[in-house]
Amino acid sequence: MSQLMQENETQPQARRAHRARMNILRQLYVVFAVGAVLATLFTAWTPLGLFPSDLAQRFVGILGGSSVDTDGGLLTPTPRPRPRIGIVAGHWGNDSGAICSDGLTEVEINLNVATRVKEKLTAEGFDVDLLEEFDDQLEQYQALTLVSIHADTCQFIDTNASGFKVAAALASAQPEKANRLVACLRSRYESNTGLRHHVGSVTADMGSNHAFDELHSDTTAAIIETGFMNLDRQILTQEPDLIAEGIAQGVLCFVFNEDASPAGEE
Repeated sequence: MSQLMQENETQPQARRAHRARMNILRQLYVVFAVGAVLATLFTAWTPLGLFPSDLAQRFVGILGGSSVDTDGGLLTPTPRPRPRIGIVAGHWGNDSGAICSDGLTEVEINLNVATRVKEKLTAEGFDVDLLEEFDDQLEQYQALTLVSIHADTCQFIDTNASGFKVAAALASAQPEKANRLVACLRSRYESNTGLRHHVGSVTADMGSNHAFDELHSDTTAAIIETGFMNLDRQILTQEPDLIAEGIAQGVLCFVFNEDASPAGEE
């Protein structure tokens, strides 16, 4: 009789122990699942702190089990999308641009600088398109930003014809963003190169560059003329990396929403 009573008491204890083990396993599963989802979210996080457009779909896929490796039972890593930037090498693929008496052409300067800007921004983790003046890709081109790189005339105008110019795309759907891009380019370019902002010679033609009319409305764009090919020839031809660094830092200032306090007007 006592043996039967002991067996009856042992069975509820065994069931309670079994339920406790199952509860622990369920809790561990929940912790693992939440951790996997959070890891995927942080992996998809871009340098701008913005969610990519397809993140919600990926999130649903994870919860639905579509990202599970059936062999190992682990979540499959999701590649992180890289933000895109467009750099136009002025006149490239079309004409020579301004020409000096010794044969130096604007397009040589523009392409050399633009190529270096692309290398610098690529090293920062962006996908960068190096575009021609009338590139087919410009039609509805969508990116974080686009900068068109040019240089000014090789003709001697006067002793004040030195420095750079920046202008926002007049066709921008968000002019406040375009103006901030200009402020960033001006601030960083001036501090990196030592060239002054030749604001008095900025023209409406700069802001109405043909490429700006072709872009997607979400693409913030600006044009920079890096210097005059006459009085600024030395820095444009002998220090292209310094020129490129100023432009790249201006783009990064805009993308990362850094302080863009402008230098004083001339």
